[in-house]
Amino acid sequence: MANIGQRLVLAFDFGTRRIGVAVGNELLNSARELEPLPARDGIPDWHVVTRLISEWQPDLLVVGLPLNMDGSESAMSTRARKFGNRLHGRYGKPCEMVDERGSTREAKQIAREAGHRGNYREQSVDGIAAVLILEGWFAHQEGLPSGRTSG
Repeated sequence: MANIGQRLVLAFDFGTRRIGVAVGNELLNSARELEPLPARDGIPDWHVVTRLISEWQPDLLVVGLPLNMDGSESAMSTRARKFGNRLHGRYGKPCEMVDERGSTREAKQIAREAGHRGNYREQSVDGIAAVLILEGWFAHQEGLPSGRTSG
């Protein structure tokens, strides 16, 4: 286990059809998207997840928690928590949940600015959302407000 401040972190943007994934290094505060995981009703192919964990050997897992805008739990946040619990249970890695309100909207905005045509089923923004979740987690570790935009 690496020291706090030097950990390799895998972040997940939970979804029912796809789960976005990003990897980042706490020391460099850098995150990059990886190939999203296909999911069936929120359940990924655990063999693929195992390969991901084996390949990256993360010290910590972070899962985005899709709360309602007022901060209350949603049906999706319950499912994201369950996914986080399963990750922890299967791989024995610490797993933190992080408020991801607005990350998908922000990911779509970033994608549009980069020329995305708006078909999110064809070209998902799940990886971008996972990067935003991880960047928000990095900012929180440093005591900074997360997110580039308010609201």
